[in-house]
Amino acid sequence: MLWPHRIFELMTIQKQIQILLQRLNVACEQNGRELGDMRVCLATKEQTPETIREAIRAGLHLCGENKAQELVPKAKALAQEEVVWHFIGHLQTNKVKDIIEIVDTVQSVDRVALVVELQKQAARVNRHINVYVEVNTSGEESKHGCTPDEVNTILEAIAQSTRVHVRGFMTMGALSSDEATVRRGFALLRSIRDRAIEEGRVPASAIELSMGMSNDMEWAIAEGSTMIRVGSAIFGSRS
Repeated sequence: MLWPHRIFELMTIQKQIQILLQRLNVACEQNGRELGDMRVCLATKEQTPETIREAIRAGLHLCGENKAQELVPKAKALAQEEVVWHFIGHLQTNKVKDIIEIVDTVQSVDRVALVVELQKQAARVNRHINVYVEVNTSGEESKHGCTPDEVNTILEAIAQSTRVHVRGFMTMGALSSDEATVRRGFALLRSIRDRAIEEGRVPASAIELSMGMSNDMEWAIAEGSTMIRVGSAIFGSRS
């Protein structure tokens, strides 16, 4: 039996997902994009397994977690659900061992040392791991990510790894309400990806651009995003 507040919560999540899909559809139509080319990564930071489960069962099966200490118990609690985990937060090298058997993809690879540790831990458990290179395209000191000039060094380290495979790139939009400023950072990530493919530094399949969140997803889609990371648009603002 579901208590009334749980029924309300479920209905709210389902409604918010519908609204999100409507926003996605409009943004894609306005920019000549195909809705089927977009993926939604559910940002689960600070959410309970029960709340995440409702969103999964409403159709969002790709979940992104920011912290290893939150990911481990959530993944265990949701082990019976149809879910794919991505790690989307800053990842310390000493936490790689905790998440290596849980996640399909680490979106936040921003330094060579992390590539080396991912290779080491993937070999230890005999598996392969997908990664996105996280780039700080806004230049804001508050954000993680390598600089655009450091991208090739990280790609070289990945190329030398046998178990770490680059699938795309990730960034966070500038902390600004100015559309031109935010879109400039997204456009830069797109150009970094395109150049990497043209120069043969990544395979042609490494097309993912994980950029855009609840507040700037339309601008990201206009600049070529293939994946948005949304939390508050589904769950409401975090405390």
